Amino acid sequence: MLRKSRGAKPSLKFIVGLGLAIIGFLLPFFLRLDGLSVAGHIALSIFLVAAIFWIFETIPIYATSLLIILLQVFLLSSQGPLFSRGELAAIQPEWVDGTQWRVPSRSLDGNQLHLKTGPRLYQTIQVEIIQMGEPTIVASNEIANDSRIVADARSRFLGYEPVSFTVFAGTLANPVILLFLAGFMLAAGAVKYNLDKNITGWLLNPFGKKPVFIVLGLMMVTAALSAFMSNTATTAMMITVALPIALQVDKQDRLRSMIILSIPIAANLGGLITPIGTPPNAIVISALQQQGIDIDFGQWVAIMLPFALIMLILSWGVMQLLFKPSLQRFDLSLKSSFNKTPKALMLYGLFGATVLFWITEGIHGIPNGVVAFIPIAGLTLTQVLSTEDIRKLPWEVLWLVAGGIALGISMENTGLAGWLVSSVGWSQLPQMALLLVFGFIAWGFSVFLSNTVAATLLVPIAVSIAVSGIAGPDFNLGLTSLIIAAGCSLAMVLPISTPPNAIAMSTGIVKTKDMVKIGLIIGLVGTLISLTFSEIIWPFFIS
Repeated sequence: MLRKSRGAKPSLKFIVGLGLAIIGFLLPFFLRLDGLSVAGHIALSIFLVAAIFWIFETIPIYATSLLIILLQVFLLSSQGPLFSRGELAAIQPEWVDGTQWRVPSRSLDGNQLHLKTGPRLYQTIQVEIIQMGEPTIVASNEIANDSRIVADARSRFLGYEPVSFTVFAGTLANPVILLFLAGFMLAAGAVKYNLDKNITGWLLNPFGKKPVFIVLGLMMVTAALSAFMSNTATTAMMITVALPIALQVDKQDRLRSMIILSIPIAANLGGLITPIGTPPNAIVISALQQQGIDIDFGQWVAIMLPFALIMLILSWGVMQLLFKPSLQRFDLSLKSSFNKTPKALMLYGLFGATVLFWITEGIHGIPNGVVAFIPIAGLTLTQVLSTEDIRKLPWEVLWLVAGGIALGISMENTGLAGWLVSSVGWSQLPQMALLLVFGFIAWGFSVFLSNTVAATLLVPIAVSIAVSGIAGPDFNLGLTSLIIAAGCSLAMVLPISTPPNAIAMSTGIVKTKDMVKIGLIIGLVGTLISLTFSEIIWPFFIS
């Protein structure tokens, strides 16, 4: 993926990104960061490479995710070359007198010693250095005759218990990945048999002739489709509906901008509604599941639907103020004719059954990942989706999410995430301030980076804060993760913020300054509203 096409010169952005990634990968190997294990240094190398490649898009972002998994399998798994051989060497200290002991100088980690208490299990104790040298004499009442100390405090085994490579590679088949795959297959079937367009025509009819209500209808339909389809695919489809409407409006009428902007705004907000709506949702759900906090499909909808609806209505109202239309009446004609072929009817049945099972998980108890096999198997067994249809699925998105999950696992297992957060005075911030910080950082990151990347970087940090207890007992991981998910879907400031924004800009009707204006309002106000929800409503669903 790093090679450019023959004859094409690498861009400055490519060269800078590649150079910084190489430096970022090598730098931790030459540093000695206090409190961070050798495995943590390796995880930091992988983290820096991922962050730089994602920011500069030196290689496709999904390729970066696969690179993460490759590096973790080789550098951090128990089958990799670094951790596949032997155990950590331990020796018995030599007693001198009273509580004084002779130990090799290389076994000292500052004024600390690491006692070996089991297979790759260690206890760190503080010692008083009496006499430096080789060996060094130290004093401690925690060392006994049968104690064993780590022979080399810089050993790669210290402070890390390597996991099987399947832990990292298995993220490619994580239940959340299966959930997304099912969503992609249902969306592909909907497009193939025109279910999406027919639903659009059927749902827009009740919104009448008034332009502002037609825009509201476009937003509601876009949000509904985006809850189950890719935000990008939904926007691409709905722009084909909205663009002919906008082109019939006078060029001087601000209604044109309002119609086109309504689509990406609604697509981004609609993605919040279900676990399969957008990748950050999946990253949050997966991270919470690993911490024993399970949010099923119906519970997520109950949590996010009210917030998304309020944001949709608010965005609609703000657009009326910013882009006040001159046209008072518009005749909208959209025909809908549902496909009644056997394969289309099979699609309708599988779609309805899957969504019903997902929403009612709290009643029947079948996990979302298990239900996902209904459309995965059903749509292929019945040939509703052909081999060519399967090949066209956005597999790269699944790889992207898998890489994000894997990065979070290594950051937590090696202690990197805990080390990163330990240098920040989280305990000095009250719960409300912490939520606000995470919300604005998630929104700010997503404005300039992929919202999936933003969630991938922030969620493991939130998990580490919760696990370490560094922010105190009042820190709520569940609410913080929801704030991050909401913030990631509020990034609508720039054309580069999300693919739906870029699609809207490609029409030539929307001006960047208009997108920035409405995007800033939605982002700032939306983050504050999500904070309100986290204090008043979301605690009823997640403790």
